[in-house]
Amino acid sequence: QVQLVESGGGLVQPGGSLRLSCAASISIFSINIMAWHRQAPGKERELVAFIGSGSVTNYIDSVKGRFTISRDNAKNTVYLHMNSLKPEDTAVYYCAVAMGSSWSPVNMDYWGKGTLVTVSS
Repeated sequence: QVQLVESGGGLVQPGGSLRLSCAASISIFSINIMAWHRQAPGKERELVAFIGSGSVTNYIDSVKGRFTISRDNAKNTVYLHMNSLKPEDTAVYYCAVAMGSSWSPVNMDYWGKGTLVTVSS
């Protein structure tokens, strides 16, 4: 079992910034994909960004240029730096990991419990 603990959510004004953290209970050297998903009220959960073991990253179009995903192998932690936040970014953000090379956003191996991000004035 891999435990994932998210932190860093909160209330922020439009245009503001937040940094989400996800600490893993194991060495992330053994993890292939680390990802952030989000679920907005009344909507399905969606993949926001992921980072591979080789630090290759990918983002959904709506956050490109505003969000940055990174990983700190020494701290077993993945981050999501969110800038220029918009009300439509309001959601519960979940950290998830895929251990192997065959993975899909809807079939991740382990999930965190989520952290709420609210963007509102």
